[in-house]
Amino acid sequence: MPQGVLPFKYEDQRQGTGLTGIGGLPVYMDLAQRLGLASSIDEHVGLKADRQGWTDSEIVMSLVWLNLVGGESVEDLCLLQADEGFCRLLDSSRLYGMKRRERRELTRRWRKERKRSVPSPSAVFRYLSRFTVEGEPTSVSGRAHIPEPGKGLSGMFAVNRAMLAAGYGDRVDPLATLDMDATLVETLKREALFCYKGYRSYQPFNVWWAEAKALVHSEFRDGNVPAGHEQLRMLTESLEALPAGVEKVRMRSDTAGYQHELLQFCESGKHERFGRIEFAVGCDVTTEFKRAVAEVSEKDWQPLQRLRNGVWEDSGREWAEVCFVPNAIAHSKSKAVYRYLATREALREQRALPGMEEDPGYDFATIGHGGKRYKVFGIVTNMDWDGGDLIRWLNARCGQSEEANRAIKEDFAGGRLPSGRFYENAAWWWIAVLSYNLNAIMKERVLDGEWVKRKMKAIRFGLIRLPAQILERSRQLRVRLCRSDPRLAWIVELRRRVCALAAAG
Repeated sequence: MPQGVLPFKYEDQRQGTGLTGIGGLPVYMDLAQRLGLASSIDEHVGLKADRQGWTDSEIVMSLVWLNLVGGESVEDLCLLQADEGFCRLLDSSRLYGMKRRERRELTRRWRKERKRSVPSPSAVFRYLSRFTVEGEPTSVSGRAHIPEPGKGLSGMFAVNRAMLAAGYGDRVDPLATLDMDATLVETLKREALFCYKGYRSYQPFNVWWAEAKALVHSEFRDGNVPAGHEQLRMLTESLEALPAGVEKVRMRSDTAGYQHELLQFCESGKHERFGRIEFAVGCDVTTEFKRAVAEVSEKDWQPLQRLRNGVWEDSGREWAEVCFVPNAIAHSKSKAVYRYLATREALREQRALPGMEEDPGYDFATIGHGGKRYKVFGIVTNMDWDGGDLIRWLNARCGQSEEANRAIKEDFAGGRLPSGRFYENAAWWWIAVLSYNLNAIMKERVLDGEWVKRKMKAIRFGLIRLPAQILERSRQLRVRLCRSDPRLAWIVELRRRVCALAAAG
């Protein structure tokens, strides 16, 4: 009986050949070695101090490789284990740079001969449970609560900091633009709390470093925690995580960052390293703000242009300076006075639904003026830029940081949480962040060119998922590609670029 419609058959390979379908992943292994990622994990995370079984770096790096090749769950590690060529390469690279004594110690961690190259799903789940902080409440319904990170999650933050310093330290931009934003990870876990949109979720808060195109900080949170909760603490921790070459910082945020404590900190210049931090933040369009916008003269509204395909064109929006002082700082001489701007966009005329003539049900702020209704957005800043340039700079946040949030959830495994326990999901999220940043360094420092703008799907198709054979000759592993594959010279050039990077530490 034929196997299928077309005249071919599937058979198992009875002899070991070292074939792999991810022959481009070793370039990422080169980069991780150059950045000192594995040693940094063992140093900072340090949850496997019992000297038995898998080390911290072996488990975390296996999950990083899983994220890069497109795995979405812990069970997908079985597919990595089934890739004979990858396992052969991983076993060899794991011992690279070790002294004989260190190799013997690694062997003694196992009572019996180790037969796996990547940890089993059960071993990973046991490891993730080690991130739990005993006695610390996690989800608190009805109240915003952020659990203590503990040694494991704090170690992940330190690993990310060290990786960014190693990846960008010798070519860091002296100006760092930090975009602060939260993202929702929808889940069916019964332990998850409901978010403001009405479904169960978690809500990680991320700080995006625009110049490096990487996440400088991330904090896993319950779904009921508001996006602006403890945002000042997140900013200060992010400032400490920036590499030594950064000299000046700017901050952008949506309306969640409209907190006078946060704005006052940026304006005061009290930060020991960066001093005054320039910012542009969306402000709440309150009744008082609408009243101030209505008092702006028509002649003061200026068209807001946008650049599309190298040509400036009208965006359909207008902007103006607004004379506005919020009540929170109006009666205090010590509070700084900021600059407020507003944008407006005329809404298209449409017939109101019956019963909604007074309240059309818009999910954004509107204002009526001169017989028209406008969509209104407010901005607060301590910068003296031209208003149009400032608004375009603030809007650029939406095209980068929000895309990073989407990529971690969809291109990597951050959106497929493995457990109902908070700390296990937080560790899983952090591993997805490390994977994302490793890929960001690969694009910025190694791939370069047109690859910088390509999504993970294109990188997997063009680089990672490369058929190859792993074989050993003269006591040296070789990755053999198909004779007709034109990527061989390119792969060799990428490895040369990795070697040219400054070694970590």
